[in-house]
Amino acid sequence: MNRKFSLIITVLCIFLNSAFSQVKTLTLGGKDGWPHLQKMDGVVIGNGKFGYDAVVLATNSRQADEFTDILLDFENGSSQDITGQYAITKDSMIISGDDPVMGKASGLSRGNGGVRFRGSRNTIFGRTGSCGSFTIEFWLNPSIAENGEIVFSWRSSRTVANYPLYQMITAAFSGNRLQWSFENVFNGYVDNDGEISLSSYRTIVPDKWMHHAISFDQETGLLEYRINGLLESLKYVTTNSHETGGSIYIPYMGVPADIDICPQYTGLIDDFRIQRTSKSDEARSVRMETYRTSGGRFETEPIMISAGSRLKSIDALVTVPSQTDVEFYVRSGDNYFGWTDTEPAWIPVRNRREIENVKGLYFQVAADLLTDGNAKKTPAVTELKINYEEVPSPLPPFDLRAIAGDGEVTLSWPYSVDDSVGGYYIFYGEHPGEYLGRTAAEGASPIDAGSVTSVTLTGLTNGKIYYFAVSSYSRFDGRIMGDLSREVFARPNRR
Repeated sequence: MNRKFSLIITVLCIFLNSAFSQVKTLTLGGKDGWPHLQKMDGVVIGNGKFGYDAVVLATNSRQADEFTDILLDFENGSSQDITGQYAITKDSMIISGDDPVMGKASGLSRGNGGVRFRGSRNTIFGRTGSCGSFTIEFWLNPSIAENGEIVFSWRSSRTVANYPLYQMITAAFSGNRLQWSFENVFNGYVDNDGEISLSSYRTIVPDKWMHHAISFDQETGLLEYRINGLLESLKYVTTNSHETGGSIYIPYMGVPADIDICPQYTGLIDDFRIQRTSKSDEARSVRMETYRTSGGRFETEPIMISAGSRLKSIDALVTVPSQTDVEFYVRSGDNYFGWTDTEPAWIPVRNRREIENVKGLYFQVAADLLTDGNAKKTPAVTELKINYEEVPSPLPPFDLRAIAGDGEVTLSWPYSVDDSVGGYYIFYGEHPGEYLGRTAAEGASPIDAGSVTSVTLTGLTNGKIYYFAVSSYSRFDGRIMGDLSREVFARPNRR
């Protein structure tokens, strides 16, 4: 009966230990959000399934660079210039989250003044002198396109031969078209009383986003106006009005004066930017692309699970509109220090498919989000479950005995019933549950006893009580240690 009972207990323990090796799951996203992302390139947190946050593509917003004079993206709940080079002197603009073309917000003007800026001495409109090449660009979604609606305005003056010369740059609606006017801006240009006008060829449609860009190239004298990247009008501001054979009239700014954005305009505006360069290649490539054609990418932090773990699969809750895609990658290692963008190599995996030969203490998951051919749609990753299998912690010996001797204690135990055991650690110390011993000649606690079942610790102090416990470690990975056995004690003595 005792032998049968012992066999039942042994089988039960083995069964319970094997149950511990079942696949476990770590969940990112979902109700807990995405706090463990290490890299977000071209992606942002947006709306996912069931009202949860999801990783989606970022819109193709304009960015500030070394050529940026001013940039308003309205993303931080204000009309501030994100370069910090222009200060607001008047602000009637409303920040709107309804139907933005880029990012999560745009500026809403109700025709009551818009926003006015004063530039620093390093800006185009904050100093007197030649400004060279420039580009003024923005996205516009007018509620109406009536005559007299003004989107941009700058008024100043300069003195030429002791005679005051008034200057003006405006972008205003006329006959359902947006017209740009430059008065006495180009130094030496006197035709048409010094005024140059460029008007859109197409009519401006209310309640529709369109990208407007007017640029001047000081190398060629070309002043051109484009909508959605398509040429609307151009003029060579040269002495012969041609690209070659004439001298170029360079724009010259007079007394520093404020610029007004949407002073008499009703509708939405987004990503207003002035560049100190013509950027003609970029202006010609502008299309109604809501997202970057190259897509975006996110990477998790290196996630520590347990030594020897094996990645089984990833189970992602994704939304993939037609012609979009999400591609997943994983990598692993026992130490993530020294990891680079490419080492260890990323391994492509498929959602909800078995993953082979990916093991380690640390795992990292990445995903590329890809838009459609027209760059109008975004996939979304709402939740990411990482399924992995841990190497089971081995069972400790069921019994432990301690016999005191002269300056020593002999410990003995039966083999663990767990066949995954590779050896045993001996823990010892001078207080119950505190195994901080350092005096034994065999070494400090814990001592690797190997696969034996009896060890004598020497060099102990007679008359002092010591406490002991033994644990098993895995034959698959010596770093994986199981629970401690029951605690025993002994007091060495000369008898």
